[in-house]
Amino acid sequence: MKNFLPDWAHPWIDVITIALQITLIVLVALLLRSLLHRIINRLGEDRHLPLELMVGSRRLVSIVLFGAALLLAMDRVGVSGTVIWTAFTGFAAVAAVAFFAAWSVLSNIFCAVLIYTTRPFGLHDHVELLESGDKPGLGGEVMDITLIYTTLRETPVAGREPSYLRVPNSLFFQRAMRLRTNADVVGSVLD
Repeated sequence: MKNFLPDWAHPWIDVITIALQITLIVLVALLLRSLLHRIINRLGEDRHLPLELMVGSRRLVSIVLFGAALLLAMDRVGVSGTVIWTAFTGFAAVAAVAFFAAWSVLSNIFCAVLIYTTRPFGLHDHVELLESGDKPGLGGEVMDITLIYTTLRETPVAGREPSYLRVPNSLFFQRAMRLRTNADVVGSVLD
């Protein structure tokens, strides 16, 4: 092939070869996609398959074929499948950790908004989060309610200073709570 090209094109032979290979990969993927879509349509008509199944099958075929074509094209450029898989799994792991961290923080913020609006308890009320109906749990006087934590002052034992608990706000909606308050009625902002 080198003999058929002009001298100025000789340094570009590698680039031209890779471009032709990628073009061939894309054309084969498009032809395969068209063929498989026709087969799916004929099967759907002959067997009276639901439209949702046919559309889903066509989309799945397209995703698999174009994903494979992309991997083959990247391999032709010099990016190995191992590098792509490592990058993908690394990104997925970081995204999972970030999602988990954000989920717990957002859960506590949402629960704080619920505490502010529904007012299940207020400052200086005595609350106790119960493990079960008969066992004592975390408890104390509510000293502060922030977006993430509610601070409780435990009842001091004789001769000791009181200790403080910072309880995540989401726990108040996951466990039964015993409330001792001086207020006649615990109300809501919406009342």
